[in-house]
Amino acid sequence: MGLIQQDIAIDMGTSFTRVYLRGKGLVLSEPTIALVETNGQENFVHYIGEDASMMVGRAKEEWKIISPVQDGVIEDFDIAVSMLTYFIRKAIGKHNLVGPRVIIGIPSNISQVEKRVIRQALRSAGAKTVRLIPQVFAAAKGTGLPVYEPEGNMVVDIGGGMTEVAVISLTGSVVSKAARIGGKKMDDAIMNYIKREHNILIGERTAEDVKLDLGAALPLETERRVLVRGRDIVTNLPQTSEISSTQVYDALKDPCMSILGLIQWVMEHTPPELGGDIMRNGIHLTGGGALLLGLDRYIAEELGIPVLLAKNPMDCVISGLGYLADHYEMLERESKRGFFREE
Repeated sequence: MGLIQQDIAIDMGTSFTRVYLRGKGLVLSEPTIALVETNGQENFVHYIGEDASMMVGRAKEEWKIISPVQDGVIEDFDIAVSMLTYFIRKAIGKHNLVGPRVIIGIPSNISQVEKRVIRQALRSAGAKTVRLIPQVFAAAKGTGLPVYEPEGNMVVDIGGGMTEVAVISLTGSVVSKAARIGGKKMDDAIMNYIKREHNILIGERTAEDVKLDLGAALPLETERRVLVRGRDIVTNLPQTSEISSTQVYDALKDPCMSILGLIQWVMEHTPPELGGDIMRNGIHLTGGGALLLGLDRYIAEELGIPVLLAKNPMDCVISGLGYLADHYEMLERESKRGFFREE
């Protein structure tokens, strides 16, 4: 049993990491965080993923939460290796003696240096071979689009730290553009708005809760309100304030407009023939950020193009990567074609 070659797919995002095991499906979905104790120049990783999340607010003051991945790029190599090692072992079993073949999703606009860092981190974590697949292609495949056909399909993948828009045809990207806009930017916008308008500091988790409760890309028909607890900027004492859905809508205008701007840029640079395909087939939204209430209607109204929200937008990337893991031999055959080409 310990000598079986395993094929796995990893979607390591800013917020969550998902792991798919060939033949078994999705086996792991945990936060991309580690609880770390810093002692001089050394970091000691005590908890990873879901275990780290459960310890937030309960650990020693000198311990801190670290997110080693920002906008699809590894920023803390050592912690990323510890995290990948933990997730891979958890997925395939600690006693498997053969390193797995790993497929991992990446932003298509990252540099060759950043790609080498990802490869090195995975090999340090025990991977036998590593294949890098753009997340936007995986998202398109995961949502069921005909990515191998000579037809234009537009995908807007809105993750925690990055939004990527691409027109895909014949297993390749015809036009694409990415920017550091996503769920985290929406949370930041809410935090900054409450700080500016109410003089209250709130944390990321509270901002995310407000976004889930009241957030929308279009004004709600019936205004809703929630109480928000934070720290008063002037007195440093705990403070509570009432926030309305209209205020949250105002706070989220800028990130929504930025996502719209990316789509408009890609549409303007898309060949007319493929643009006609998109007008007919619509724009496909994937990623956790696509769940913002009304975002699909907002984009459709602004552009006059049908917009379709994927059935399970958070799972599209890992579903697409998982398909490739289940058909790893196809990657070997198609290694010089489109997104499968190794650089």
